[in-house]
Amino acid sequence: MKNKIAIIACLILTTISIHSQDFRLPIYKGTPPGFKDNGGKEQVINEDIILISHVQTPDIAVYLPSKKMATGQAVIICPGGGYHILAYDYEGTDIARYLNSIGVAGIVLKYRLPVYGNCEVPHKTPLMDAQRAMRLVRSNAAKWNINPSRIGIMGFSAGGHLASTLGTHFDYGNKNSADSVERMSCRPDFMILMYPVITFTDPSLHKGSREALLGKDADPELVKLYSNELQVSSDTPPAILFLADDDKAVPSENSILMYKALQAKGIPAELHIVSEGGHGYGLSTKNEHIGSWTYNLKLWLEWLDR
Repeated sequence: MKNKIAIIACLILTTISIHSQDFRLPIYKGTPPGFKDNGGKEQVINEDIILISHVQTPDIAVYLPSKKMATGQAVIICPGGGYHILAYDYEGTDIARYLNSIGVAGIVLKYRLPVYGNCEVPHKTPLMDAQRAMRLVRSNAAKWNINPSRIGIMGFSAGGHLASTLGTHFDYGNKNSADSVERMSCRPDFMILMYPVITFTDPSLHKGSREALLGKDADPELVKLYSNELQVSSDTPPAILFLADDDKAVPSENSILMYKALQAKGIPAELHIVSEGGHGYGLSTKNEHIGSWTYNLKLWLEWLDR
């Protein structure tokens, strides 16, 4: 009898574990659009930070809070890395877990990078993946206990460029598509931009990110297209931006330009500049001053839902 009880208890615990665990999902069925097979393989370096490069199959890692805690909000997270790598845990899964702690679904996007020769049109591919991820999350909103009109995009550094690109280069879905996912809007409902690259224009550009996405001899029209402060419209979603005053990698003017562009269109925006932290400070759990951005984000997300 005791053995039967033990077996039943084990099965119950296993079932609970299965249903509460986080999961990964490819964002496309079959070969991703725009993929060019050059024999490359995804590379993962797992040291102090998990770094991913040569992404072949883009996917999302879905982290859901308990139903009791869930606010209905969700955030798709774009890790940074200069469009060369993805700081996958430091600016991805760690952030998703924090969001879960405040009742928000965190969804980490592993997007393709334009520098490895496996994209037919390199500058289009990261945005294509971000658009598809937004559509996919929205199409699964009911299943994942998410409000389909409360799905935001978040990005760190070059991931912030991708997030702001999605926030300024979106559509409302192709209603004639045979693919139900493609019929969904890819407009984010809000943007969270962490020490972001925004502009590709002098004198404030981050040269490495621009060259990775557009090449060394970038077409001036593409430079303008991907300078996202120039692409803000009346439909651009609200945004909150965080950066450090002593950031020596991405000039603070990137965030300031975006903030001013949003202001000019009457779009709600917040800009938080902390005096220390440099570039790439992540959650900053060891420094309460720098890490205070998480509390300010929580307050802002609550304000969005009022």
